[in-house]
Amino acid sequence: MSSLPYPAAIEFVEVGPRDGLQNEKTLIATADKLALIGHAIAAGARRIEVTSFVNPKKVPQMADAEEVCAGLPQRDDVTYIGLVMNLRGAERALATGRIDQLGAVCVATDRFAMANQGQTSDESVEAAKAIVALAKEHGRTAQVTIGASFGCPFEGEVSEDRVVAMAARLAEAGPVEVAIADTIGVGNPAHVTRLVERVRQAINPLPVRVHFHNTRNTGLANVWAAVAAGAAVVDGALGGLGGCPFAPGAAGNVPSEDVVYMLERGGIATGMDLARMVEASHWLAGVMERKLPGMVAQAPVFPKVAD
Repeated sequence: MSSLPYPAAIEFVEVGPRDGLQNEKTLIATADKLALIGHAIAAGARRIEVTSFVNPKKVPQMADAEEVCAGLPQRDDVTYIGLVMNLRGAERALATGRIDQLGAVCVATDRFAMANQGQTSDESVEAAKAIVALAKEHGRTAQVTIGASFGCPFEGEVSEDRVVAMAARLAEAGPVEVAIADTIGVGNPAHVTRLVERVRQAINPLPVRVHFHNTRNTGLANVWAAVAAGAAVVDGALGGLGGCPFAPGAAGNVPSEDVVYMLERGGIATGMDLARMVEASHWLAGVMERKLPGMVAQAPVFPKVAD
């Protein structure tokens, strides 16, 4: 174990079935989405973002949200997360009876919030708080993500003070955590360190979750910086798939298997089985009919297992 001041473990959230697939132009069969969720569970994932309850005309890939939920394995040890943008989506998610946790989203800038949700940034915060309250009324939990925390595709730089203030307001609603998301992959480790530390102080004792995209090849460095700064929960998408339909230029999430390799090799437990993740990444590449961005699944096994 490293003697450096890093945590002994983090919690890993697999977001591939939702964020990994949502921007894909070719519709993925419901059966393949359920198989992906099954692979994630087999590899150790115990929190999985399984789908989103959004307008199917705007995000056609998620049009089968109810069908995915109907096919989810019955597992008491797995938390199934459904992303929702508004109360209508939250009600749809709750009506399935299979979503354990609502994933609410607000956005740090007005222009992106309008593109993403048809509301201002402040309105998106209030909407997220209302979703948290609704989840509690129905005996469920909720998480909240602040999109475009590190930069906006429309407005450019985003004030750290703005993100911290939003996190503090969201914490008042009592989500299980507050996530800061680098939706378009413009973050760098120095920025990540500052913002994670500030948000952690603002929402303590709630955990900070982080969600990074690898658009400019800084995703893994940002994960490491975030964990070192106190982030307790890390998102990843198997194979490094992903993107946002409403954020021009947003590319893939940090690959789950690459994140797990880096953290485990650094002495930080994730609860994930890397060998099974690599197998799942190879399977997913076959489903997508192309090579995926994740690097660990393309590299030789290390350390090599003795014959």
